[in-house]
Amino acid sequence: MLLKKKKRDPAEIPSSSLADIAFLLLIFFLVTTTIDVDTGIGLVLPPPPDDSEPPPIKERNMMKLLVNSQGLILMNEKPSALTEVKETLKRFIDNKGADANLSVSPQNAIISLKTDKQTPYRIYIDVLDEVKGAYADLRNTLAMSRYGVPYDKLSKESQKVVNQEYPQKISEAEPDKGN
Repeated sequence: MLLKKKKRDPAEIPSSSLADIAFLLLIFFLVTTTIDVDTGIGLVLPPPPDDSEPPPIKERNMMKLLVNSQGLILMNEKPSALTEVKETLKRFIDNKGADANLSVSPQNAIISLKTDKQTPYRIYIDVLDEVKGAYADLRNTLAMSRYGVPYDKLSKESQKVVNQEYPQKISEAEPDKGN
């Protein structure tokens, strides 16, 4: 007896569940992928101003930082390099009344940062970093001398004490309209 060979259908990949697999892969990648979000500059905004007039500020307690459209820095109307900003601010803030041209105390020292509308963003961020770095250095020095540990290793209560000694008062003035 001769057996007839059955004709076979060509091999196929079952595609009925292909859509389901693609959908599951899509869900998997959406759930496991992280998307970087720019957080911006971490600043705490002051409370809304009340209608009363602000207290007068002595001129010697305010350090005026101006960053113009070319990225040049003026500190109290004197040209300064970016590398000089931190040390000058530390001297200004930590004066404690010694120099009549600098702040009376760290609690009274105010840094006024003003920019032009055309100021390069990178320069503005660098200057703001220098200002915050000056406060960080002063706070760290006080923490080391008083507690023997860096500022970031202090307890919350000790950090509050250091923050009261060197409160960070930065006033960001409105940019000039420019040309």
